[in-house]
Amino acid sequence: MLDLATRLTAALCLAAANTGATCADLVPPQGVVMLGASATTEVTKDLLTVTLGTTREGADAAAVQSQLKQALDAALVEAKKAARPGQLDVQTGNFQVSPRYTNKGGTNGWQGSAELVIEGRDMPAIGQLTGRINTLTISRVAYNLSRELRERVEGEVSAQAIARFRAKAVEAAKNFGYTGYAVREVSVNTNESSPVRPMAMQAKSMAASSDEALPVEPGKGMVVVSVSGSVQMTR
Repeated sequence: MLDLATRLTAALCLAAANTGATCADLVPPQGVVMLGASATTEVTKDLLTVTLGTTREGADAAAVQSQLKQALDAALVEAKKAARPGQLDVQTGNFQVSPRYTNKGGTNGWQGSAELVIEGRDMPAIGQLTGRINTLTISRVAYNLSRELRERVEGEVSAQAIARFRAKAVEAAKNFGYTGYAVREVSVNTNESSPVRPMAMQAKSMAASSDEALPVEPGKGMVVVSVSGSVQMTR
């Protein structure tokens, strides 16, 4: 009498023949193990993004728009003097004028906002520039990894994670009594995270007055690469 496993295999092969597939397509693989490995590194962020902005209100939309434009134009003149591609880049951000509504749903004048975004790797220069701009105030400060640094670090960490995955595969094959392995499928995922900065430090940065340089402190970021997949152990 055939055992259950043999009968199950025969049934699967018959089902495969009826659908035009092969027996190997439906028979559960043997000697397959799922594995996962990861690697992490800490790196100092090298890209600073500062968003400056201002708001205006008034009874006339054109007047509000004109005031915003004057403030933004003056900031742009100062910022362009210090601009250097890759080190200190300047671009305009959000610019909008919209009706101001009362509690009863009616309109009561106009309000608008304008933004200037300064980004680059020369953090001291960016900090000094923000101190020279007096028509806009700092609204947001963000530190990140530049594309060049992120790609380099991800490449190094990926190599470490893959090496650990391969080492686990060798160890698993040995422990199960196999002599080697072949990769069936594998997934490599990258994640970047940042430690939470103290709120007091953030508040200090946001509150820097227009006549002094913005204090800069980039902090660290964590680059994590995870490798997961399955390997076919071989005799």
